[in-house]
Amino acid sequence: MSERGEQFTRQGIAYIICEAGTRAKLGHVWPHMLRHSFGYHLANLSQVPDLRLIQDYLGHKNIKNTARYTRTSSRRFEGLWD
Repeated sequence: MSERGEQFTRQGIAYIICEAGTRAKLGHVWPHMLRHSFGYHLANLSQVPDLRLIQDYLGHKNIKNTARYTRTSSRRFEGLWD
């Protein structure tokens, strides 16, 4: 809820995230970056989550969109053959 007691708009959320990125000196940050970083975070967890779970969390309709988060995640295979 906003300070006026109303729901945030999509543009309001984008402004807050962009402003936070600027203040943190991260450069231009946008809301979809949070989605991507969360996808990579889930893929890099030490306990490998099911790809379908990540797909559900991110709201992807096509599993191919979710699979890209696991392609670059070498951490998923650490200790696999121990």
